[in-house]
Amino acid sequence: MPLPAAPLVVSMGDPAGVGPEIVGKAWAARLDRGLPPFVAVGDPRAVARVWRGPVSVVRDLHEALAVFGRALPVLAVDNADEITPGLPDIEGARCALASLEIAAGLAQSGAARALVTGPVSKAQLYAIGFTHPGQTEFVAERCGVSPENAVMMLAGPSLRVVPITTHIPLARVPGALSVDLVLAKARATVRGLAKNFGIAAPRLAFAGLNPHAGEGGALGREEIDILAPAIAILQTEGVDATGPLAADTMFHPRARERYDAAICCYHDQALVPLKTLHFDEGVNFTLGLPIVRTSPDHGTAFPIAGRDAAHPGAMIAAIAMAHQAAERRFATAYAA
Repeated sequence: MPLPAAPLVVSMGDPAGVGPEIVGKAWAARLDRGLPPFVAVGDPRAVARVWRGPVSVVRDLHEALAVFGRALPVLAVDNADEITPGLPDIEGARCALASLEIAAGLAQSGAARALVTGPVSKAQLYAIGFTHPGQTEFVAERCGVSPENAVMMLAGPSLRVVPITTHIPLARVPGALSVDLVLAKARATVRGLAKNFGIAAPRLAFAGLNPHAGEGGALGREEIDILAPAIAILQTEGVDATGPLAADTMFHPRARERYDAAICCYHDQALVPLKTLHFDEGVNFTLGLPIVRTSPDHGTAFPIAGRDAAHPGAMIAAIAMAHQAAERRFATAYAA
């Protein structure tokens, strides 16, 4: 059963970053990559500065569907200042936040079938009073979901990873870990893999925090005191959970065949292998939300903005994955 006619909505992110360029390039690749209709939200001048393709400013999503075949539809969010690729400023941050707010609202209302968010500068957003660790937490709040139940999963063709802690200093990770937090992230991952990816009985592999997964307590006790008890509880709930495992042996090809998602203790433990394997295809997928939300798994890349050097692969993958998840959710709901 196909989805009702409605485009995906894509917030372009910081107008001085590579977001506008990769959105335009994704539209240009729509036929070759089989992408569904989508509408960009942001300042149309940001696209015109970095991409030579056709752009059409639209008033609503119905108009976006009508023009998508011949031009990139953009719901305009004006930026008061001049846009210079590679040079972020406060007005650009305000534009990025307004774009995110509008796009998230369209997805939450059901007017758009899914939300894809472009890369933003957290430093610039913090300068205008943004108080969330990232876009994931912002979207979760707008959807009425607690941060513990909104799980950031990074996904590529051969690997999915979930960091238990995300954007906090490494020194704070051991104190932030708890049995309850591990359980919340793992349970949301199980539900999310089933709901969005059609994996009925997900297999989870847990990475230890310390070298050699703590070496039986000789190199740290987080595996013994936190991870192992959480894994045991999950197993009693029927979850196929293994670990804690030494992180340095979890990501070679044979190891990846044994699980559907790797649950990692901190940001880089999860993102380094994902970006190493799938730098141009990595997608940030937020599990636990009532809407589908994805994002390319890279940042604003200010140094290459405006140079026609940004690869659109991750944005294309984020749009495609959002569409597939939205179709799966709709088909499941329709069948029920």
